[in-house]
Amino acid sequence: MSESFENAEPYVAPAAKPRGNVGARPRNSNPPPTPTDRVPPHNVEAEQATLAAIIIDGGGDILNTCIEKKVTPDYFYKTEHQIIYDACLKLGTKNTAIDEVTLTTFLTETNNLSAAGGFIYLNELTARIETTAHAIHWIEIVREKYFRRKLISTGRQTVEDAYTYSDTIESLLNKVEKNFLEIANDRVQESAQLIGDPNGPLDNALAMISRMAQSKGAITGIPTGFKRLDQMTFGLHPGQMIVIAARPGMGKTSIALNFIEAALFDQTKRGNVGLNVLMFSLEMTAQDLQLRLLASHSRVKLREVQRGFAKADEHKKLAQAARDFKSRKLYIDDVGGQTIMEMRAKARRLHARVKLDLIVIDYLQLINGTDNSVSREQQIAEASRSIKAMAKEFGIPIIALAQLNRKSEDENRAPRVSDLRESGSIEQDADVVMLIDKARGKKETEEEARIAGLYQRTLIIAKQRNGPVGEIPLIFHGDLTLFSEPEFNVQDPNE
Repeated sequence: MSESFENAEPYVAPAAKPRGNVGARPRNSNPPPTPTDRVPPHNVEAEQATLAAIIIDGGGDILNTCIEKKVTPDYFYKTEHQIIYDACLKLGTKNTAIDEVTLTTFLTETNNLSAAGGFIYLNELTARIETTAHAIHWIEIVREKYFRRKLISTGRQTVEDAYTYSDTIESLLNKVEKNFLEIANDRVQESAQLIGDPNGPLDNALAMISRMAQSKGAITGIPTGFKRLDQMTFGLHPGQMIVIAARPGMGKTSIALNFIEAALFDQTKRGNVGLNVLMFSLEMTAQDLQLRLLASHSRVKLREVQRGFAKADEHKKLAQAARDFKSRKLYIDDVGGQTIMEMRAKARRLHARVKLDLIVIDYLQLINGTDNSVSREQQIAEASRSIKAMAKEFGIPIIALAQLNRKSEDENRAPRVSDLRESGSIEQDADVVMLIDKARGKKETEEEARIAGLYQRTLIIAKQRNGPVGEIPLIFHGDLTLFSEPEFNVQDPNE
């Protein structure tokens, strides 16, 4: 058993100095000694068992658990273990099954096999355990030892800063507080809130053709709530990556919430229970999103609610809308700054508990990269590929919102797919790309639209692998955070 922090020899303070000027330090004296000779807290056996469990499990749930708990290579004390775990993460990103062969091959190709202990050590790892049943316990030991080491290093840095820091004491205290808070927050939160061959590709394709023949033009996927859009797409289909892109303020979050509302209250797939939806909101809070949903569903102006001027009958509509959502399964994860691997691990775990029907990500360019050494464009490309892989793995559509660059505004033209910010790979990965643009040729000014609360918009289907492209006119009701088709009356949802 490796030496533990708790069993190390206690640090003995230096002998007390003669009494005199109490609290004063002799000029040019060195800071008090620190216990640098101690072995940092670690548990080699727990690290070996964790890695063995990941390999035996093939990079499945156990690796996902590590990712959810934000375990990074430096959580491991031994350099060999850091290299092996990093290889497991990269294989997992590529959706490659993890075993001794794939791991050895990857380490050999990256010239890291010797540094990881060699093939013999990898064999020894998998022989360390007989079952993966205690993997969660081993992971927690590894995390505990890492946090102890982090506290020690941060504490030492704090002592050093206290002697040498040249800025104000307030600045130093802010720095110390920030460093210790980062340790406390260095974990993934449980943040989602409730609100065979006989079935192979050929059989599935034939079954889809049969459904199409029986439907006679009816929607075969998840309805969007927009008649003309559903006629062009036949709904949102399993395995699809749907990108909705726009410049800021054009309503991309609102239209995504309209899609979510249509799915939650869809009665064609599961009767009156609706579908199960997960939304990753990297920008807005869950509370703000729910306010928008309530306003849209009740047709009560959000601005009046926020100002406190909603009327009694409007409060009744809001209360009824809240009761309607209580019976639906919408999960919102509003933790910012997540990586696509963290989001994928959370979605996979939730999908195992509650079969998801739709995932929405708001928005793509806010996803953190897993490798900060590469360009931002490469990071977004990795996230885009992973979203498409998630849609195929879960067998559900995934909607990813995205920002457009300023080029279309500067050139005073309709946006194109090439205007997607930071990555051209989004266009390649997406099955459907929708762009929101202001209605061109309309005479009303933005000021007139703001006063009326109605904005003319055009939804451009710029790409669709299995269907037509074209434009759909829409009206954006800003106060209701709601899009509608021109012929649709939104004043009273009960009529």
